[in-house]
Amino acid sequence: MEIKFYNSLTKKIETFKPIKENEISIYVCGPTVYNEPHIGNMRPVIFFDTIRKFFETVGYKVTYVSNFTDVDDKIITKAINEGVDEKTISTRYINAYLDCLNKLNVEPASLNPKATEYIPSMIDYIQNLINKGYAYIEDGEVFFDVSKISDYGCLSNIDKESLRTNARIAENVKKHSQYDFLLWKKTTEGIKWNTPFCDGRPGWHTECCVMIDTIFKGPIDIHGGGSDLKFPHHENEIAQAEATHNNHLANYWFHTAMMNINGEKMSKSLGNVILTKDAIKEYGADTVRLVLLNNQYRQSINFTDKTVSDNQLILSKISNCIKQMSLKMQINNLDLQGNSKKIEPFLNFLANDFNLPNAITYTLDLVKGGNQIIRNKELNLDELKEVFYALMKIIYILGLSIKPTILDKEDKELLSNYEEAKKEKNFAESDRIRKILIDKNIL
Repeated sequence: MEIKFYNSLTKKIETFKPIKENEISIYVCGPTVYNEPHIGNMRPVIFFDTIRKFFETVGYKVTYVSNFTDVDDKIITKAINEGVDEKTISTRYINAYLDCLNKLNVEPASLNPKATEYIPSMIDYIQNLINKGYAYIEDGEVFFDVSKISDYGCLSNIDKESLRTNARIAENVKKHSQYDFLLWKKTTEGIKWNTPFCDGRPGWHTECCVMIDTIFKGPIDIHGGGSDLKFPHHENEIAQAEATHNNHLANYWFHTAMMNINGEKMSKSLGNVILTKDAIKEYGADTVRLVLLNNQYRQSINFTDKTVSDNQLILSKISNCIKQMSLKMQINNLDLQGNSKKIEPFLNFLANDFNLPNAITYTLDLVKGGNQIIRNKELNLDELKEVFYALMKIIYILGLSIKPTILDKEDKELLSNYEEAKKEKNFAESDRIRKILIDKNIL
């Protein structure tokens, strides 16, 4: 299967060619764990989990890594305010994050590295940049010299004129140039490590470079995250990779767009931040997941009551169809697991720049076809199997928790008798059995 998607680095649709045949390496920037995750944090998580499941479905072996930034000023400040150590804070919010992922049916990563586990490698990495002339030390702090990278801005398209007024550039009088960024920070409070430079901690942009280097031993296929990471984080990762290995760290870069709440950017100042755990509790995990998927991934999502209700309706249609089809499958002694060619259009939509809205529309077409099969007086078992198997595979890829209703021997007999009573127009008997089936949550 030919897979094409938009590469944020080259700004064009490209045909995917993995570094190793039939294998894919993916690294997605994870959270800085100082607070509960909000629903916007989940968009890249859900998107990359879905494309991972797609790649696995079409036959690739996927190594999927997503890190935890467990050392940061915000973590240190929170620890000091609460009178605990940094690990207490980071562990609390790592667990909260993983709990949300579990509820959202996110497949566990191949590895969730923590930044603090790679400090010696980070120190060596930074020292190498100093030795090669790409970094310098001022008062113990280490900075990367951006002027040494000729194509700096290749990912974000930012130029040095824009950098003059960019709010995401940290001010520091020790820098030789305001464009340079911090590799090692001197700290006087909170967790710190002893180095030849000073006692301190690593800069955020170096952490991911080192974890990728250490885990994958070379460039990777796909690096991704939210669009807010393009600059400065991912741009600065690329700069360090160019200086260290003369590559762009990854062959393909993915970025998901941001989320709005009722047409406004989600922010604490507006008071419209929705925590993931609250969204799951109020709307259900499948609804949250589908809302985050049912949109072109490079376009912003507008989270509204209508968006929620529209996707709840889609889920209801899929769930009801799966339930009714699974009952028909079982009373006809058909296996609930199998393959179907009807999955191919769905996979083709995903292979074309991960067109999830079209893939979900196709899923609803399958649901409509499945309902027609069920309603027909003469049940076409071959068609029933084809549609059911395709829908079950789609549910897996979309990461939905919808499951078929499983019947035991007594349930199958009851359902068969119910179908027979209806066919013979024995309404009293069919009504009697129907009540039993409803009480057992089968109908």
